[in-house]
Amino acid sequence: MLFSKDVQIRDPFVFPVAEEGKYYLFGSTDANIWGKGTGFDAYVSDDLQRWNGPFPVFRPKEDFFSDTNFWAPEVYFYQGRYYMFATFRRKDNGLLGTAVLAADRLLGPFEPYSDGPVTPESWSSLDGSLFVDEEGQPWMVFCHEWQQVGDGEVCAIRLSADLKRAVSEPVLLFRASEAPWTTPYLSPRYPDQVNYVTDGPYVFRASSGDLHMLWAGFIDNTYALGIAKSESGRITGPWKHEEKALYQNDGGHGMVFRTFQGKLVLTIHTPNKTPHERPIFLEVLEDGGRISIGRQL
Repeated sequence: MLFSKDVQIRDPFVFPVAEEGKYYLFGSTDANIWGKGTGFDAYVSDDLQRWNGPFPVFRPKEDFFSDTNFWAPEVYFYQGRYYMFATFRRKDNGLLGTAVLAADRLLGPFEPYSDGPVTPESWSSLDGSLFVDEEGQPWMVFCHEWQQVGDGEVCAIRLSADLKRAVSEPVLLFRASEAPWTTPYLSPRYPDQVNYVTDGPYVFRASSGDLHMLWAGFIDNTYALGIAKSESGRITGPWKHEEKALYQNDGGHGMVFRTFQGKLVLTIHTPNKTPHERPIFLEVLEDGGRISIGRQL
């Protein structure tokens, strides 16, 4: 049994199972996520405080297309199976991309499902997230990496009904610099370009019916989480950003879920430094279409 303060994880993603009264926690679980990839583990809890695990849910075979940077697994139940959207660095061109894995059980084992990444081959793309629109059309929302484009982008691409491949060109939703709260990211590796970071987009509908997106960036080189709202109520936007960050104390890459008591909860990792990352859980407050953060659970 572990407590949340003992679980090293980045990019936390919670899958509640009401029939079991259990929360399943997925995320980037390699001890050093910046290096060789081992796989993904999961943890299970009934109170978001005490966790059983880790349980291995994905381990790559020798012929897997990546062996480095296994990041940000998100798990969804879709048309009778469990699907994992996760980011990997390709062996063939060294670029990041989000691929789809599948399993018959929530704890896997997950196996490759798409033919490598479904994000554009020539792009460095990460943090793909599933969104199904009002017509039942699945989309992947993802980041076009700031290291490649300078001003990081959040894009969306339509997926085939079986989630195996992209069936449209990417649609640019917004660039990081469009948000009032974010500031340029000073990177010693990229000193000759103006950098704005997009990271970890996650789309959800609030109780009001408004369509919101969480995404992370930086304020004065400190990791932060922002939120935007689709003015059309559709994934294609336009997206209006809040003036201030939702969370700016060196934490981000969040998602929201409802507890078995009906509370809307945000989970993020903080601090943003390996190996100290831990999951935290924050109450989400909804007031007239506005989203804010309450107490830590």
